[in-house]
Amino acid sequence: MMIRRFTGYHMAVILVTFFGVVISVNMVMAVFASRTFGGTVVDNSYVASQQFNRWLAEARKEKALGVEARIELNAQRRLMLTVNPALLGPNAVPAGHAEHPLGGMADIPLRFVSIGPGRFQTEGMIPNGRWIVRLSLATLNGRALLLERVG
Repeated sequence: MMIRRFTGYHMAVILVTFFGVVISVNMVMAVFASRTFGGTVVDNSYVASQQFNRWLAEARKEKALGVEARIELNAQRRLMLTVNPALLGPNAVPAGHAEHPLGGMADIPLRFVSIGPGRFQTEGMIPNGRWIVRLSLATLNGRALLLERVG
């Protein structure tokens, strides 16, 4: 039975192979991360945290308006907004935009048309995927801000 000696050459091959695998995996992970990262939610979380109490106050004020809305995406990929018509101000037409989570695609401005009392539908279609819909709507007591995830 012949036993081979473990030499410096063997150790060099082991080290090069080990670090080659580690570097290759890191490169693949870096490429995937850079292709899928859509951006930051906030650029500076400390500055955003300073606005938190103001955001809570605005949410309480808006909740007091009593506006309950339903935002849905129909089969033709048009947004449907249903709200109690008794709460709407005169000539109330929602305005807003749809944004892709983390900025993966450009924001889409939304134009609504009235299809009945308290019922609105977008003129254009929303592309496939998940979207965050931000709308502003005039009510008798102020302005309601609506936020819904669709898709």
